[in-house]
Amino acid sequence: MTEKIKGIAASSGIAIAKTFILKNPDLSFERQTVSDREAEKKRLEDALEVSKNELTEIRNTAEKSLGKDKAEVFNAHLMFLSDPEFVGAIRSKIDDESLSAESALEDVSTFFIQTFESMKDNAYMRERAADVRDVSKRLLAHLLGVSFTSPASITEETVIIAEDLTPSDTAQLNRNYVKGFATNIGGRTSHSAIMSRSMEIPAVVGTKTVMEKAKDGEMAIIDGLNGVVILDPTAGEIEEYRRKQAAFKEQQEEWKKLVHEPSKTKDDVHVILGANIGNPGDVAGVINNGAEAIGLYRTEFLYMGRDKLPSEDEQFEAYKEVLEKMDGKPVVIRTLDIGGDKKLSYLPLPQEMNPFLGFRAIRLCLERQDIFRTQLRALLRASVFGKLQIMFPMIATIGELREAKKILFEEKDKLIAAGTQVSDGIEVGMMMEIPAAAVLADRFAKEADFFSIGTNDLIQYTMAADRMNEHVSYLYQPCNPSVLRLISKIIDAAHKEGHWAGMCGEMAGDATAIPLLLALGLDEFSMSATSILPARSQLLKLSKEEMKKHKEAFLNLDTAEEVLDYVRTKMI
Repeated sequence: MTEKIKGIAASSGIAIAKTFILKNPDLSFERQTVSDREAEKKRLEDALEVSKNELTEIRNTAEKSLGKDKAEVFNAHLMFLSDPEFVGAIRSKIDDESLSAESALEDVSTFFIQTFESMKDNAYMRERAADVRDVSKRLLAHLLGVSFTSPASITEETVIIAEDLTPSDTAQLNRNYVKGFATNIGGRTSHSAIMSRSMEIPAVVGTKTVMEKAKDGEMAIIDGLNGVVILDPTAGEIEEYRRKQAAFKEQQEEWKKLVHEPSKTKDDVHVILGANIGNPGDVAGVINNGAEAIGLYRTEFLYMGRDKLPSEDEQFEAYKEVLEKMDGKPVVIRTLDIGGDKKLSYLPLPQEMNPFLGFRAIRLCLERQDIFRTQLRALLRASVFGKLQIMFPMIATIGELREAKKILFEEKDKLIAAGTQVSDGIEVGMMMEIPAAAVLADRFAKEADFFSIGTNDLIQYTMAADRMNEHVSYLYQPCNPSVLRLISKIIDAAHKEGHWAGMCGEMAGDATAIPLLLALGLDEFSMSATSILPARSQLLKLSKEEMKKHKEAFLNLDTAEEVLDYVRTKMI
């Protein structure tokens, strides 16, 4: 019997194929003690070694197919398998309590998972709980000698149905066979969702019930455009969705024709469409999708998945490579946004109750100027190889911005005095992601050369709602009038001082938000590379002057729902 299940549209496209239900293997075992503790520890070491080898292979494959930043999660998994606190605790359980390796692993992994999940205001640490589950499942399977189905073993066209897809599951998907997937849990910012977009595999996540309702081998439709899964569809529905699938593919081919075209509105107004990247390897996708700029280079990926800080020369080479590849197009490089919710194993930081509001980004850099100055010197040295724009994250006060600029200019003067060439055309801007800064945007605009609006944080701070907390996720409302008014204030303040304003959050590539942002006067939209051509196509159908006529009306609505309805009925 046909059943439609609503979920979250995680990756665009439509897939029609038989289901492959990815079940968790039976990893049950009887808890027991052992007499030969050394033999038990040897079993543990053997399982660790096999698991490390597998993860290394998966990581290398993921780097080639997804890019280095998407593969960083496997470095985190490998670090768990070498973490003296995690592995050492398992060994201690075997030594001190004569537990079997399986029993010791269960106790330690449960402790870590419960600890991470208890940090309800910390999305990053909750993600670490998922990492521990993934690593522990792999390790336990090898201890038990249980083989479990890998997505890499799929050799016919299928759509995967699962409770969730771990990062290692997703990285092994073969696009020739896996046409789409649907999961019970997850959101647009989960590992599997991000990877599915990179791989351009249609996906619907957060359905809650698809795993229970699907039958192995039955036909299914994954509608990643509207967030719908149809189980056991009728012949008519299959035919309808094949037409939609063909239309979407045709649309993609039309979008490809716009790769070398400028981003212009119907009334011939040019706006910049840029891309967000995490490492130099992402630039190929940026160029292939016709981006006119890099609106956000997240430099923290240079610092992650390693055991020490990157040197000045390492950073210089990475920044230089990106600037050269962009061939004179603007490149906004954000200084280090680490700390609080993003930990580095080699950089001890204080434990915090609320890390999203804690010691991170510019706050950490102003405290640890040794780290900050090294990065700034690398950026300044690289500036002569392209059009560099430096951006400071998490700025809350004018004092922070002034201090960051002071340190930057001090390093610039030192380099010039030492005979190192530095560009004179570097723009120095800031992320607008804290409501306090948005309210004071007119004053910040006198100090910064540009603003880039980080909506992922701006929205959750404005609404006082963690976007990763499912209980308050309904409050993550990009089109809430209060958020739109802050964005309007930021853009107007920049323009008054003759500066440009961009946006590098998820909202910039949202088809519903684009007409609103155009009306508000946004100059640069920076998004995932795969969203650029659809956005360029949409802009061609929109008149900026016509959109501006709606500004007063939608800013004076009461709710996000009213704004969304207004966009659909009056602006698109």
